[in-house]
Amino acid sequence: MAKPMTFTCTACGAAANKWSGRCEACGDWNTIVEEAPLSAGPARKSLGAQRGTAIRLSDLATEEAPPPRTGSGIAELDRVLGGGLVPASAILVGGDPGIGKSTLLLQAAASFARKGLKSLYISGEEASAQIRMRAQRLGLADAPVKLATETNLRNILTTLESEAPDLVIIDSIQTMWADNVESAPGSVSQVRASAHELTTFAKRKGTSVVLVGHVTKDGQIAGPRVVEHMVDTVLYFEGERGHQFRILRAVKNRFGPADEIGVFEMTGNGLAEVLNPSALFLSERDAPAPGSVVFAGIEGTRPLLVEFQALVAASPHSQPRRTVVGWDGGRLAMILAVLESRCGIPFTGLDVYLNVAGGMKITEPAADLAVATALLSAREDAAIPADTVVFGEISLSGALRPVGQTENRLKEAGKLGFTTAIAPARSKTGGGAGLALKPMGDLAQVVGEIFGAG
Repeated sequence: MAKPMTFTCTACGAAANKWSGRCEACGDWNTIVEEAPLSAGPARKSLGAQRGTAIRLSDLATEEAPPPRTGSGIAELDRVLGGGLVPASAILVGGDPGIGKSTLLLQAAASFARKGLKSLYISGEEASAQIRMRAQRLGLADAPVKLATETNLRNILTTLESEAPDLVIIDSIQTMWADNVESAPGSVSQVRASAHELTTFAKRKGTSVVLVGHVTKDGQIAGPRVVEHMVDTVLYFEGERGHQFRILRAVKNRFGPADEIGVFEMTGNGLAEVLNPSALFLSERDAPAPGSVVFAGIEGTRPLLVEFQALVAASPHSQPRRTVVGWDGGRLAMILAVLESRCGIPFTGLDVYLNVAGGMKITEPAADLAVATALLSAREDAAIPADTVVFGEISLSGALRPVGQTENRLKEAGKLGFTTAIAPARSKTGGGAGLALKPMGDLAQVVGEIFGAG
């Protein structure tokens, strides 16, 4: 009996038992495609009845040498990778169109090639002439990087077998086409098959493979999520196109810390690494203004100071606006509810705008107190002193909860000239790092002591 056909969304990978014009999971139109089921092959005995090769077992106490790493010379890239490139690793890099993924990887390929790694750059999106023009603009024309334009996966694998490179960059995985899969390039089946073949090649030959992935409108890497499970490292290249800052963020790394970030600045000569991002994010900060608060955060293993900006204004609409850039809108709603319920400060009839300066995206709960302070500052039209940093998590009861790595936050703030820190009362400071610490027990105390209300 023939197996029933399956239908899969090429945008999100959701499966359905019939075709429809619109995917019920992600809402995209005309993305449902038909996929042939995997063949079970001829009838045969169960796997358990066939004798295979015994695998080698070891115990947890077995010691192995750490994997060797090759540094690129780009400090921010090496930081995100966990110290450098690991042989036989598979890396997936995603980001918005035009954010600078190809520029970053071309610079990385040139740096690794100059370090002695045999590097190949294979593009399925651009012609060789376009890539050479970019290399000349970036001053990389003399780098010993081999270049090719191809989308046929069989031809690419044959070339890799004969060339035996140390590093291969595939730009992008959505353009690859496996001739043994009956679907169009970019479909879930093609992306899954191409990623599997390239990852298997990396493990078998000891070659490091970097795959570029397109992203959906929600910022997630397009295609099946199984691709992110196949690879060793998943990196997102983030940033607002109107800002010059770019953030390379690790969301998965089997060879290093996850959620580590590297900061770059887009210049006319390509991406330049930013060794002190806190100073850069705060470099354009003006005199103290209502609604402006500096947050001492932690991104991966790095302390990072960023500016939260809030604006509160009377709303001409029956439904006030809540606009957030760079932070979680749901968490903003929670902070507003706590301010109204626990502190008696209403925001009814007021539009609220919140922005993280510099195009940075903050996900840390420790930013709760900085956001609440910025909202109060904007509402009461009272500026926070310019030498003050704020951090702490807010519970639904209005209490302030301590956060981790307090000492590192304070040290980073002290290096940049800040003298006062507002933090939860139970924070473990280990000496204060030279800053005057203002411990706060709950949000009502913050309102009373800073703004003279409560």
